[in-house]
Amino acid sequence: MFTHFQWQERKNNLINKEWSFSFLLQGAYYQGIYYKDGTIIWSGKQPPEEHLSSIETQVHDLILFHVFEDHTPPM
Repeated sequence: MFTHFQWQERKNNLINKEWSFSFLLQGAYYQGIYYKDGTIIWSGKQPPEEHLSSIETQVHDLILFHVFEDHTPPM
């Protein structure tokens, strides 16, 4: 389970959309860039290969939740 997941928009135009993200996982700090096509480029330390697919799925879900879903209550 991630802790302290943070994201920030880096680029937002018709051609490119990018978000930087970071989180802690089992005491290790990870960061990367998420692109609008779902590609993740890791900055610095990359998660262990045996858990990489699962971690990238969780990052994808968190970005979709925070960026693409509308969480404002209806009026």
